Amino acid sequence: MASVRKLGKRTDQRVQLVYSQAAQLLWNGQIETTVERAKEVRRVAEKIITLAIKTYKDDVKVTKQKTNLKDEKINVEYTNDGPKKLAARRRMMALLPDLQEVQGEKEKKAAYKERTKDIKHPLIEKLFREYAPKYDLRAQELGQGGGYTRILRLGNRRGDDASKAIIQLV
Repeated sequence: MASVRKLGKRTDQRVQLVYSQAAQLLWNGQIETTVERAKEVRRVAEKIITLAIKTYKDDVKVTKQKTNLKDEKINVEYTNDGPKKLAARRRMMALLPDLQEVQGEKEKKAAYKERTKDIKHPLIEKLFREYAPKYDLRAQELGQGGGYTRILRLGNRRGDDASKAIIQLV
C-alpha cells in the first residue's frame, strides 16, 4: 500500500488541497508550494494526464437532421465523445475543481463571451485538446509514458523553515 503524506491536514482538507493544487498546476503549467505537497500533486496530475492521453482519441461522428429557416431538412454532422472519453471526462470533472477562463485585462466583455461561449469546462478541454496530444507524441518519441512533471527545489521558507519547490509540467 502506498504511503500517504498527511500534510498536517484532516483527510477531507488534504484531498481538497491536493486536487485544487493539481488543477492549478494543469491550468497554469507550474505552481510554487512545499516539497511534500508537490510530491502529492505530482501523483494526482500524472494520473489525470495519463487518463486524458488514453482516451482523447475516442470520438464518435453523429449525423442529425435539422430543419432550416426554409423548412428544408439538412444533415448536420457532430463529433461527440465516445464512451471511454465521456467516462474519463466525467471522472476528471468529479475530481478537479471547475476553473473558468479569465477575462483579459483589456478584453471587452463581448469578446470574452464570444471566446468562451462553447467551452463549459475549460480545464477539461485543455487537458484533452492541448496536453493529451502533446504528451502522447512525447511518449511515442521516448517510448515511455509518465514523467509529465518536474519538481525544482527552491530552499527553505522564512518563518517556518518549510522546504519550498516549484512543480511544473515538462
